Amino acid sequence: MTRRFTSPLRPWLVDLDHLPHRPPFATFEARDHLGDPGRTIRRNLERWLATRNVHLDGGRVLMLTTPRTLGYAFNPLTVYWCHDRAGHPLCTVAEVHNTYGERHCYLLHPDDDGHADTAKEFYVSPFLEVAGDYRMRLPPPTDRLALSVVLHQDGRPVFSAVLTGRRAGRPGPGTLLAQALQPHRVRALIQRHGVALWLRRLPVVPRRPHVAQEGVQ
Repeated sequence: MTRRFTSPLRPWLVDLDHLPHRPPFATFEARDHLGDPGRTIRRNLERWLATRNVHLDGGRVLMLTTPRTLGYAFNPLTVYWCHDRAGHPLCTVAEVHNTYGERHCYLLHPDDDGHADTAKEFYVSPFLEVAGDYRMRLPPPTDRLALSVVLHQDGRPVFSAVLTGRRAGRPGPGTLLAQALQPHRVRALIQRHGVALWLRRLPVVPRRPHVAQEGVQ
């Protein structure tokens, strides 16, 4: 069975040391990402990486995500590009969220083309087992963005997601208004297509509650 859908998105690429704050249409809050909501996003990322023997030591971090708008946030994927103090790539972190309010981070060390493989460790779709390997391409963004995530199970691709686009510059009031309901729309689309697959009697994989890696869900 093959099913596809596309959706326009307006993710933001931001520096964790200089987060924009334009309530109610764009705020970046720690409670929407890994770690303790009482700390900053950067501090939580640093603490999590340190447990994996990766130390930022003040290096720059770029985050691609969708901001909280009108009091709501939902990000299927947030990507962090981490650099050392000299500006050299240190690692990439892919933070995956599901529609059950859970999250999981994958620590990646991509090659020069942005490719990295990692085992699937997190329940996302009710129709896919927590098994197989992700083949990701997450090159550092320039004026163009081209990211992809492909899940392979039993030697074949069973799921793929692609995000492409171009840098649009600082959003104006009209753009902020247009994207105000974007998180709601993305979640609704995912759930709508999930219902469509369920109506086709695609087998459902039982979910086990996920244990947050950083100790704070």
